[in-house]
Amino acid sequence: MNTFIAILRGINVSGQKIIKMNLLRNLFENTGFSNVRTYIQSGNVLFSSEKTNSKELEQLITSLIASEFEFQVPVIVLTQAELLQIVENNPFLSDSAKNPAFMHVTFLASTPKDVAIDQLTAKKGEQEAIFLINKALYLYCPNGYGNTKLNNNFVESKLKVQATTRNWKTTLELLKMVE
Repeated sequence: MNTFIAILRGINVSGQKIIKMNLLRNLFENTGFSNVRTYIQSGNVLFSSEKTNSKELEQLITSLIASEFEFQVPVIVLTQAELLQIVENNPFLSDSAKNPAFMHVTFLASTPKDVAIDQLTAKKGEQEAIFLINKALYLYCPNGYGNTKLNNNFVESKLKVQATTRNWKTTLELLKMVE
């Protein structure tokens, strides 16, 4: 069995695209996934599957959610190894001046091509920092993620890939849950 983390974008935010976690777990279990667990209401699902292809799982889960809940939700599926690599590659961890409470990871559905990083850095706030490493955009937002211009919509428009963001605490908790 292979362990995966499905990260859904834009559910249970401001009363939009509501999915109860018990219903989401049931959907995964009824599909044949095992060891299904969710973490907080923002759409983080850990599960095991015989399947090995993350992209096929993304398509399957997206289709199942659309069928069951009647709306589209972007889904990014990571392997345990991919999540571990993202955590280990966080460039802010080596800077003791960076408070982990202000660290975020924007998970990308694929590695962006022809990245114009200057378009992203042009929008960052004065104290903000940004690093792109493969399929992860690391953000440091000391004024809060809600106040940055480097939100999912902006990142997707510049990088031309689907994206969803989690704070560092959630990212670490997901890793702990799959280990």
